[in-house]
Amino acid sequence: MKRTYQPHNISRLRTHGFRKRLETSGGQKVLKNRRRKGRWRLAVSAYKK
Repeated sequence: MKRTYQPHNISRLRTHGFRKRLETSGGQKVLKNRRRKGRWRLAVSAYKK
């Protein structure tokens, strides 16, 4: 049987990325709270070597 997590960067960004967070009011709250907390990363991004 396959493991449950099969990572793909495109689908990851399309679901949890910065642009997707901005689209909804809930996502904007998420970003706002992460900014307030001083998070280094606000949303997931593609790994850059």
